[in-house]
Amino acid sequence: MVVGEIPESTGVLVIGAGPGGYVAALRAAAAGKAVTLVERDAVGGTCLNVGCIPSKALIAAADRFHQADNGAAYGVLAEPQLDWMALQAYLRRSVAELTAGVNQLLSAARVNVLSGTARFVSPTRVAVEDAHGLRHLEFDDCILAAGSRPLELTAVAVDGARVVDSTGALFLQERPRSVTVIGGGYIGVELGTALAKLGVRVTIVERAGRILPELDAALASVVARRLAQLGVAVRTGRSADTVLDDGLQLDDGSVLEAERIVVAVGRVPNSDGLGLDHAGVRPRPDGRLDVGPDRRLARHLFAIGDLTDGPGLAHKATAEAEVAVAALCGEPAAFDPVVIPAVVFSDPEIATVGLTRQQAEDAGVASRSFRFPLAANARARLDGDAGGHCEMVVDDAGTVIGVHLVGPHVSELAGEAALAIEMAATVEELTAVIHPHPTVSESLPEAGWGAIGRALHVHRRRPGR
Repeated sequence: MVVGEIPESTGVLVIGAGPGGYVAALRAAAAGKAVTLVERDAVGGTCLNVGCIPSKALIAAADRFHQADNGAAYGVLAEPQLDWMALQAYLRRSVAELTAGVNQLLSAARVNVLSGTARFVSPTRVAVEDAHGLRHLEFDDCILAAGSRPLELTAVAVDGARVVDSTGALFLQERPRSVTVIGGGYIGVELGTALAKLGVRVTIVERAGRILPELDAALASVVARRLAQLGVAVRTGRSADTVLDDGLQLDDGSVLEAERIVVAVGRVPNSDGLGLDHAGVRPRPDGRLDVGPDRRLARHLFAIGDLTDGPGLAHKATAEAEVAVAALCGEPAAFDPVVIPAVVFSDPEIATVGLTRQQAEDAGVASRSFRFPLAANARARLDGDAGGHCEMVVDDAGTVIGVHLVGPHVSELAGEAALAIEMAATVEELTAVIHPHPTVSESLPEAGWGAIGRALHVHRRRPGR
């Protein structure tokens, strides 16, 4: 054994300090385990540092600027000015405040946090490399929470200057005149919407036939209409081909103006740099890891978050962390949610939970649904956004199996919808809950009443019509 290979020991090793990893570390420490958390970048991972949090900060700032610039209908006349560097400072301050909070929690829990890149050298040992050298850690149990990174395109290489990924798009040093976003999924739509509200000419390119192709078409169509109102050009059924000096050429030969190009076409798991072959683990061709219901890869090895199947969502990783820690502590545990709510912070927002009517039909589940228009919701109208809807899907027994919303503030309703489905609530039980007025939450019982033939604030057809 050479100098530097004498291992330190830890009870639980967590690799990756994103919303799955740091929660796993806190839960394991609370269970009395000696915990070491290794992170190669910054505590909080992609979500907190360069994803969920700064992107929502950008969206919040963009909404305020846009509302001030478009307040005539409310009697508000203003000519707002945008301080781009102050905006960037707000984004960084938001991240710094939240990461400081997470670091304080880890310190209070006596979690040993190491900065560096971890790679397996045996099934129970990793080497952690940082700027100062190499150290070895021997562990009893290990939770992999290494997350994912933006997918790269061969034809459009990210250079960090003119061509950036979703991270680079958040931290541009100046406001560009025009941006072309490659990818019309939720990341591309969120970024494109925010930039358009900040006065940037935006084009979104999506190779599928419509934006947000992974979501129900009825939800996506509302957002598509709003993008058009904001002046965002959308090119569907097209792919990026060549970066030009003054634009981006598509596969049909057309050229789009593009001072900056944002590549937002998805993410890939960070499983390739972990040395998993030394741990006896082989990732699938897509980079994901096959785990059991308790998130177990091997006897003392677990994986959570973007490394595993399912949507790449922070709240999914956090829930899986709870399961993995319970399992390594010897408790019966399984990750088996009925639903995982998903939200798109577009304009208007989308919240989708459970089965759509089409998914229920494809699964052979007899169902019915009702779509309540938010044009009949007082709060949505007051907010100047009445183009959305709330659709509730129920099975033959009247059990709520899906709730799908597009409109203002609907992200805040995803939790209630998920609870209703997880608890197998009937539509009668949901509609019996008194919802406050005037709120968008009233759309939930309204859609429920419609699903059982008792629609209230919409016209009901008379028999025979």
